[in-house]
Amino acid sequence: MKTRILYVGTAALGCPVERSSTIHPVVAVRPRHYMWLATLALFLAASLAAQDMPRFRWENFTTANGLPDNHVFCVLVDGNRIWAGTENGLGLYEKGTWKIFRPADGLAHRAVLSLARDKNTGDIWAGTMGGLSRISAGRIDTFTQLNSGLSNDVVYGVGVQGDFVWTATAAGASRLNTRTGEWALFNERNTPMFEIWTYSVSPADDKVYYAVWGGGVLEYDVKTEHWKDYNDPDGETELVLMKDQGLIHEITTSVSYVDKILWVATYFGASRYDGRYWHNFLQKDSGLPSDFLNQVKGVDANRAWFSTDKGLAYYDGENWAVYRPALSTHKPEMLVRDAAGKVKNVPVQTAPAHNYVLGVDFQGDDLWVATAKGLSHGIRQKNAVQTAQVLNTKVPTKIVTNKVLTNQATNKK
Repeated sequence: MKTRILYVGTAALGCPVERSSTIHPVVAVRPRHYMWLATLALFLAASLAAQDMPRFRWENFTTANGLPDNHVFCVLVDGNRIWAGTENGLGLYEKGTWKIFRPADGLAHRAVLSLARDKNTGDIWAGTMGGLSRISAGRIDTFTQLNSGLSNDVVYGVGVQGDFVWTATAAGASRLNTRTGEWALFNERNTPMFEIWTYSVSPADDKVYYAVWGGGVLEYDVKTEHWKDYNDPDGETELVLMKDQGLIHEITTSVSYVDKILWVATYFGASRYDGRYWHNFLQKDSGLPSDFLNQVKGVDANRAWFSTDKGLAYYDGENWAVYRPALSTHKPEMLVRDAAGKVKNVPVQTAPAHNYVLGVDFQGDDLWVATAKGLSHGIRQKNAVQTAQVLNTKVPTKIVTNKVLTNQATNKK
C-alpha cells in the first residue's frame, strides 16, 4: 500500500490563518491513520477554542446587597461607576455602595428601560416607562410628551450622537438637539417605517440605526438625511427560506453599529450586515443558545455579545461561548462551540445571576450583565493562576505543539 503525505497547517488546529499561510509536510501517514488524526485534530481544535474563549469569575448583585430591584432591564458602564436600570428604580454603583433614584428624586418613572452616556458632558440619559430623564451633576431633568417633543413616554432605547439625543419609543423615533432644544420626530409619515414601535437605537457619526419591532431595521444616513429600511425577504413568516439573503426576521429587538458593521438581534435569530452582505445566525447552526434575543452588543467588526433567554453568548468571528446557570441543574456552566460545530463543556465555579439576559456592557475586559434575577459582574481571568481558580484546577501546562503531534503520528505508524 502506498504511503501518502499529510499536510497540516494551523487551520487544522482551529486557528485562523490567511489564505497565503504556508503548509508543511508533517509526517508520512498511511490511509488507516487518517481517522485517528482527524479525531485528534477535532479534539485539539475544540480544546484550543475553549482556551481562547474569555473566562470570568462572576459576582452577582441583588436587592440583598443594594440593587433597587432584581429585574434589571439595562446596564451602563460609566468609568468606575455602574448604572443599572431596573423595574423599581435606577441604581448607581460606586465605590462599593448603591445609590437609588426613583420618581421621588425626579426620575420620570420607576421602570428604567434604557441608558446612554454623553461622552462630551458626562450626562446620563435614562429612557423609562414614563418619559426621558437626564442626570447631570446631581440634577435630574425629565422630558415627556407634555413638556417636550418626545414621541411617546415609553422610551425603549436612547443613544447620544454629538449634540443629538436619539430615542426609540412606542410611537416612533425622536431626536433632541441639546444645543438648541429643538425636537425632530420620525414616524410612518416621514420614514419608511410601517410599524412605529421602535425598540432600540444605535447612533454613530455616519449612520443611525433603529430596531423596529415588526418592521425590521431603519437606517438614517447622517450626511444625506435619507432613511432606508431593511426587512426580512421571507416576510413575517417564522420559516427561514433564504438564510443569508437579508435580515433574519422582522421582529427586531436590538441594533449595534460598530466599525461600520451592523449587528441585529431579533426574536428569531441574529444578523450581521457589512453594508453589502448579510450573515445570519440561528441556534441550529451556530453557538447561540436560543433564537430569542433581547440585545446584541458589538465589540468590533467580528466580535459580539448576545443576550438571550437561555444565557449570554459570545462570538469571536469563528467560535462561540455561552455563560449561564445550566438550564436543568442551575449549576454554573460554560459551553464552547468551535468553528467545526464541536461543543465542549468547560468546568466553572460561577455564572451570571440568571439565564434570562437582557443586556450587557463592557468595563475594560470585564462585563456587566443585566438579567431577570439580578446584575452580574464578570471579572475577566487573564492569567493561568486566575484561570485555574475559575476552573478549580491546577495551573495549565503548555499546549501540545506541532512537534508533539508529529511525534505522536510517527509513533502511531
